[in-house]
Amino acid sequence: MPDPQVQMFGLKKSAATRAAERFFKERRVKVHFVDLKERPIAKGELTRFVQKFGLNALLDLEGKAYERSNLAYLRTTEEGIIARIMETPELLRLPLVRGGKVLTVGEDPEGWTRMLEG
Repeated sequence: MPDPQVQMFGLKKSAATRAAERFFKERRVKVHFVDLKERPIAKGELTRFVQKFGLNALLDLEGKAYERSNLAYLRTTEEGIIARIMETPELLRLPLVRGGKVLTVGEDPEGWTRMLEG
């Protein structure tokens, strides 16, 4: 059986991202970490999460970045919001994690456990 590994999109300063990293490290899972400060998430990758969860589920509606962005008041298309997310990753509920066919958004230990069972 190949070594379990996951791909994680997040920000180093995000507490939930750090919690996810710790979760996988404790279980000896290799993490391919993409720091969204250094490299925006690929549009195709983001689309995968949008298709599974819907765009609103990906947004951190409680976060300061969302408040500052005025997205709640802007009339914009899904494309417009996706473009905004790519330049301001803080708008996302981080981390976004992909392990096999399982995707999770935000701090989701149950989802992470499912990834490792796959």
